[in-house]
Order: sequence, then C-alpha cells, then structure tokens
Amino acid sequence: MKKIEAIIRNKMFPNVKDALESIGISSMTVAHVEGRGKQKGVVQQWRGRTYSVDLIPKIKIEMVVPDKDVEKLVEVIKTSAATGTIGDGKIFVSPVESAIRIRTGDKDESAL
Repeated sequence: MKKIEAIIRNKMFPNVKDALESIGISSMTVAHVEGRGKQKGVVQQWRGRTYSVDLIPKIKIEMVVPDKDVEKLVEVIKTSAATGTIGDGKIFVSPVESAIRIRTGDKDESAL
C-alpha cells in the first residue's frame, strides 16, 4: 500500500476530484493548506500598494491505495492538476505499513 499526498492549486481541485472519480477513486481526505515552494510566494498589487504574499493557499489531497493503483493515480493527478506554470504543486508517494478499519477490524488492503 502507498500513501499519495498531492498539493495542488485550489481552482484545480474540481478537475482532479472528477478525474479520480472517473477511474474509480472516491476515497480521499482533503484539507485547505498554505505553503510555498521555490517561487517563495508572490507579489500582488491592491489599491495601488504592493504586497508580498509568501504563503499561498493550496489544497492537500491524501489517499492510501493498493500498490497496483499508484502509477495510474499519479498520472491522473498530474494530468488533471497541471496548468503548466510555476506553483502547480507536488505529489508525494510514501509506503504504508498497515491500515486498520476501526469499525470492522479489517486490515491492510481490505481496510481500504
């Protein structure tokens, strides 16, 4: 099993969610987060004044999936979240040692 964490632009979340559902992935945890990458934020103007915004709002999607689904899942996220500009986000893939469904006690892939 692997844990997929994707940090994407807020406006791209509906695309990603629909694309994941189209391949049968509906279980996910979603959080609104703030952060920055190599771009170190952005400079914006409002009412004639310049402001530096160094923490950009993003969406973080987390899923635990069987190993066989990882490559397809990563490709779907990459394709549906990409705008081609700096700040599109990141995808992290980590091993998961075990999963347990609290209600039934199911373990590992049967708990997913």
